[in-house]
Amino acid sequence: MRNVEIYETERVDDLLTHDLSIIQSEQVFSFSMDAVLLARFANIPKYGRILDLCSGNGVIPILLSTRTKALIEGIEIQPRLADMARRSVEMNGLKERVNIMEGDLRDLAKEGGNGIYDAITVNPPYMPLTGGDLKLSEHQSIARHEIHCTLEDVAQVAMRLVKPGGKISMVHRPQRLGDIITMFRKYRMEPKVIRFVHPRAGSEANMVLIEAHRDGKPDVKILPPLIVYQESGEYFHEVMDIYYGPKEGKA
Repeated sequence: MRNVEIYETERVDDLLTHDLSIIQSEQVFSFSMDAVLLARFANIPKYGRILDLCSGNGVIPILLSTRTKALIEGIEIQPRLADMARRSVEMNGLKERVNIMEGDLRDLAKEGGNGIYDAITVNPPYMPLTGGDLKLSEHQSIARHEIHCTLEDVAQVAMRLVKPGGKISMVHRPQRLGDIITMFRKYRMEPKVIRFVHPRAGSEANMVLIEAHRDGKPDVKILPPLIVYQESGEYFHEVMDIYYGPKEGKA
């Protein structure tokens, strides 16, 4: 781990795999299990170019680096989070492979060119904006609610930036699945793989992982559900494997 500046309100957390660490702070939105699940679920190429939208503190690009030799880029609109992500990338010695951009994903779609990425990942804001949302801190509000980008923005940007036949992998809330499929199909991205995540056996799903292909044909596969916790409160073995997962990813 390389030395980088850590500010007074920040801490360094262990990512539990490949000796990786990440800079976090209680003052901004920290990553959670959904980011880790997406980083393992995502169908990414071994080589090429990958983009992570709504990158936050960079956890998904950093975790993806253990599964591919591709160039990985992330874009984050909040300056503080983008700075934390860049320092985490440097701290882990990944500057040659991971590049974090600060900016609006909608601008990237206009300036970046069509079909320049082989795969895209995104852990977007989950909830539409409502009147009570601004009670949260600015960083939390932006991370959780569609203030700077909507689900439609994400779908439109992904369609423009990914290559024909390229893959888009997303984690979201199950109650938005209808909206997700509608928006994906509106922008020529066909859902191909869906997996629901349940906290415990017998409980409702609280996350959904979805993979779509640009210009794909209708043919969706529903994977077995992922159950997180055993009755004892410990993680199931599959979840432990996800956190400590093997180095090689699927191509």
